[in-house]
Amino acid sequence: MSSSCPSALRLRALTPCFFLVAFSFDSSRAYAQDASAPPVELPPVVVGATLIPTPESELGTSVTVISADEIAAKQQRTLPDALLDVPGLNVVQTGGPGGLTSVFIRGANSNQTKVLIDGIDVSDPSSPDGGFDFAHILNFDLGSIEVLRGPQSGLYGSEAIGGVINIATEKGYGPMLATANVEGGSFGTFNQTAKVSGSADWLSCFLGFGHFSTTDTPITPPSLVPIGRAINPNAYDNRTFSFRVDAHLADQLDVGLTSRYIETTLRSTSDDFLGPENLRSNNGSDQSLSRAFIHNTLFDGRFDQTLGLAYTHYDRSYLDPNSIPIVPSFYEGSRIKLDYQGNVRLIEGETLVLGAQREVDRLVNSNPVWAVNGDTAGFAELQSNIGGRLFNAASIRYDANDQFGNATTFRIAPAFLIPETGTRLKGSVGTGFKAPTLDELYDNYPAYGFFANPNLQPETSIGFDAGFEQTLLPDRISFGATYFANNIKYLININDTATSYVNIGRARTSGLESFMSLSPWNGFSVRADYTYTVAKDETTQLDLLRRPRDKFSISVTLQATPALLLSATFVYTGPWADTNRAGTATNLVAPGYTLLNLAATYDFGHGISGFARVQNALNDHYQNPFGFDQPTLGVFGGVKVALGQDGLL
Repeated sequence: MSSSCPSALRLRALTPCFFLVAFSFDSSRAYAQDASAPPVELPPVVVGATLIPTPESELGTSVTVISADEIAAKQQRTLPDALLDVPGLNVVQTGGPGGLTSVFIRGANSNQTKVLIDGIDVSDPSSPDGGFDFAHILNFDLGSIEVLRGPQSGLYGSEAIGGVINIATEKGYGPMLATANVEGGSFGTFNQTAKVSGSADWLSCFLGFGHFSTTDTPITPPSLVPIGRAINPNAYDNRTFSFRVDAHLADQLDVGLTSRYIETTLRSTSDDFLGPENLRSNNGSDQSLSRAFIHNTLFDGRFDQTLGLAYTHYDRSYLDPNSIPIVPSFYEGSRIKLDYQGNVRLIEGETLVLGAQREVDRLVNSNPVWAVNGDTAGFAELQSNIGGRLFNAASIRYDANDQFGNATTFRIAPAFLIPETGTRLKGSVGTGFKAPTLDELYDNYPAYGFFANPNLQPETSIGFDAGFEQTLLPDRISFGATYFANNIKYLININDTATSYVNIGRARTSGLESFMSLSPWNGFSVRADYTYTVAKDETTQLDLLRRPRDKFSISVTLQATPALLLSATFVYTGPWADTNRAGTATNLVAPGYTLLNLAATYDFGHGISGFARVQNALNDHYQNPFGFDQPTLGVFGGVKVALGQDGLL
């Protein structure tokens, strides 16, 4: 401990954090400063693209950053809601809240997206295809969401073929602040959140609880229900606890811990050979996500290093009361991961990032099966700033998998700035891979004549993009466009005899992302995005499922008065290829949809504010995916109360 902070003072600083029962850490891991200091206003920075905080203007990577303020203004309660209008990305959710949710980035498969929360790889080792279910992440404690598009395996390894979604949660700053929200509305919605945070001298703390509940969300099209069977709505309940601690123990030493526990229940309609069943099935899940780290700086800050240890655990169950006998199924997956990162400032404008990782995944299910696989990796990245105009990040990574062998990936992402004209030219080229899952490698179903394939090799890709961004008036008008293309090989599919998995698939994706952003005066902003995507199966030359060619969105935020904040989000998604609900017919054309969401927040003062939102204000009746109705017009409202900073209450 630093001699500048007596133990008695540290005990007094620690007391409010024990009262809060809160622990937190800074996901950037690159700052060693007084934990009580408020956030410093800096130009927008991105951590995930290079693993060190980098101004967005110096990146060649295509990235969208969603801030906590944006999420609050739009009143987006879940992660799928926050991702809905991101360019180059398509969100598919089977019905309403809690339904299985997939994200397709630039036409890649949904299981080819890497997702991290506070540096934790949150993919489920027990998932059959390794895809992450986005449905269960509530937004109440999210600080920022970074969506990196294009192959990112040069830093992140497996799953990062389409891109990476890097999420950081909130951190406590300054005097203690407590907030609570209550919201109710359509579809039997009743939501609550409570957060307590703060910092004193050397310790920063955060504790949060979120409860999201709906009891009456219609998701089954009546035309699919056999005569005599009931049409049941979905009911979903999510309870999320999160906490973080960040402790600055000495001038060169920081430690921290982040932890998140999610407990969910979904009652939904399953299907048999006739169609949607009469009784609702019960899906339960418990998710535990934790990571501890120690961060040290040496040589006057020219070298800093972080050692982290993360643990992920999923426990899922499924019970179908329509089956005979009624036997529940369970799936348990866990991951333990040790990671090291060292940042070396070689000379002015040149930083070398070195990293090493070891992870072990485990699967247990009621099939029954028990399986383990591990991966050891090392990577290096050189980030360069040449003359304040030319920037580049070049990385290479080597993975040694215990089962299938080795994989080497790279990424190069340069950017060139022309300050005189407000122009940025950017691009990237990189490779990616997706390792076969434990289920694909080891989970046999002899009763159905289907067997795993332990000889599977990873899916691989190479992709590039090139684009520009132009600013006409600083912070007022900007626009740009980026062309992208990806070639994906050795996709894991079921073989022709439907008895096992094989590496036979090939796909190509390409398209254009474009945007325009206007902010004519402070407090008013408009952003429009258009994405055109072509995603083809190279074997059949058919469109890949659930990848619409056209997506257009407009987001508007207006601070109408000092107390009144208004927001509107419009999304148009064009037709796409899909299967029917039963999966017996494919290459159906699903019609597109138009979605308009509205939100308003009014600050009454003294720490009290009211809010209201309208979901699907145009009452568009649409299915996404085919065979699953999405929620129609919904109206919600609530109140927020704050106690603590700035004389509130």
